[in-house]
Amino acid sequence: MKSIAWFAVASVVAGSLLPLSLRVHAQKNAGESLPVWAWPLLPPGTSSAPGVRPAGEVKHVPGSSASYTDKEIPSLFLVPDWFPQEHPAMPQVVAVGRAPGVNACGHCHLPTGMGRPENMSVAGLPKGYMMEQMADFRDGLRKSSEPRFGSTEHMILTVQHATPEEIEAGVDYFASLKPVKWIRVVETDRVPVTKVGALMMVVADAAKTEPIGDRVLEVPEDLEQTELRNPHLGFVAYVPVGSLKKGKALTQTCVACHGKDLRGVGDVPSIAGRSPSQMTRQLIDFQTGARNGKHAVMMKPVVQGMTLPQMVAITGYLASLRP
Repeated sequence: MKSIAWFAVASVVAGSLLPLSLRVHAQKNAGESLPVWAWPLLPPGTSSAPGVRPAGEVKHVPGSSASYTDKEIPSLFLVPDWFPQEHPAMPQVVAVGRAPGVNACGHCHLPTGMGRPENMSVAGLPKGYMMEQMADFRDGLRKSSEPRFGSTEHMILTVQHATPEEIEAGVDYFASLKPVKWIRVVETDRVPVTKVGALMMVVADAAKTEPIGDRVLEVPEDLEQTELRNPHLGFVAYVPVGSLKKGKALTQTCVACHGKDLRGVGDVPSIAGRSPSQMTRQLIDFQTGARNGKHAVMMKPVVQGMTLPQMVAITGYLASLRP
């Protein structure tokens, strides 16, 4: 890992900042949270339940003849499959899962495998890598720096309850898919005012703006369609001006492991075109020790001295690439 040790030096983006590992530790000691844009959690005591319960109203999305009710769409054991002709037949563990404990994989990751900011884009990831990660979740080697973050906890519980055959069936399905361009990256100094939604950031008031600061703000292109789990509408990621140039420079040595196009080599995963929210969480999880295992051993020296502004630039640039 000598070729990538330069990541551990002082930040070229904001050299006066403490390494994120130290800053995270200080934040925890002070009772503060991790960056809310990476771990969007509602404030303590705030209910995530909608004000009006689903009434069984039938829903549709443009271009699809399918229909689901607003009671079915949030179900962890039923995946709205709006465009079944666009992907292979889903195995049962992906399409419906089973009770108790084995949530339908496609509920979070979608039938396309492209996922949402609160989870992971798994389309086209190497089978060997995904099988390793399933074992890490099961064996307690992969957790979250924020224990309350629901998607990680759901993943751990699902893997612990699933059979080896179910795990392999789900992995084979997602490995067979081709990732698509899902995220539009925009460099800007100011962003719409946002708030925490359903484990992701959403626009609170499009008419008002605020400085972006050292953040990546990843929000749905169309919140209503995203909540219907329409796989045709993705996300926009706002990043600070200059992020793409800085991120490109910072990722030059990533090619040693992830390939010259950053789309993976062998069992090393692709990092091009993936969610910047998800990638930021993983960098921080490597740094805080929440994520361990074979690939974590290789990543930890890389992220040891990495600052938050560096992570913003790196993940913003990676998200801008073709997956």
